Amino acid sequence: MDKFILENLEFEKYHGLGNDYIIIDNLKWKIPEEKKSDLANKLCEFHFSIGADGLIFLCESKDADVKMRIFNNDGTEAEICGNGIRCFSKYVYEKNIIKKEEIKIETLKGIMVSKNRIIEDKVSSVEIDMGPPILNCEEIPVVSDSLSNKCINEPIVILDKIFNFTAVSMGNPHAVIFVDQQLNDNKLNMYGAALESHERFPNKTNVGFVKVISDEESTVRVFERGVGITKSCGTGACASVIAGSILGVFKKNTPITVHNDGGDLKITYSGRTVLMEGSVNKVFSGVLDKIEI
Repeated sequence: MDKFILENLEFEKYHGLGNDYIIIDNLKWKIPEEKKSDLANKLCEFHFSIGADGLIFLCESKDADVKMRIFNNDGTEAEICGNGIRCFSKYVYEKNIIKKEEIKIETLKGIMVSKNRIIEDKVSSVEIDMGPPILNCEEIPVVSDSLSNKCINEPIVILDKIFNFTAVSMGNPHAVIFVDQQLNDNKLNMYGAALESHERFPNKTNVGFVKVISDEESTVRVFERGVGITKSCGTGACASVIAGSILGVFKKNTPITVHNDGGDLKITYSGRTVLMEGSVNKVFSGVLDKIEI
């Protein structure tokens, strides 16, 4: 494959609760399709490049205000990312690309609607209507013997432990596990990696460990598919509240405070659709002199 050289590549870096993303305006740079994955892998590498959990491309949409493509730091493309789409919403507003408080964003999951909270023409936080969750096993996908075609609180053997998990998709698959004590990094890496690639998840899965504080509050730690341990996972927080609501742990139609390592999200599940709100921050703008992919 021919080498592709980019010079003076402009980018911006944002984070949502420590979940960080590089954003590139592909309307300007027109990165070839076959190079997007390699570019994500190269730019997101910590210590040797910018370093990030993922790379987001701003693209043209025929059906929404704008389109977002998101690639994990291992080069795989993700359907959706809750923190990533909040970063993207702030980016397009503050760059005067789409100067609206409410923005329709096309993703691989479909069209999502963001609501920017504006203070002095800056986006302080973003609420995303994440739409309805997917609970059908084939659509998640997850392998299950359940007659209801929903995978709820099912046992799974991982290394030396038996966990009970509930499978939820927010456009990307999640295995949600409730624990009495939150896992440390070593255990999160060990069990998360084994669960991510377990044979019951044909497309792999994100893995969330949830400790309940009350019926309106919890902590969640996520081993993200294609990334590893992450400071925050928006879709993981949503999946945890949905699973908890199904199991009767959390209230429906009530904002649930979900504590991530990087900060807090407010998740409201009506039983039909999911709203997610949290802060988002620009880290810096930059220019790469030259990169070859």
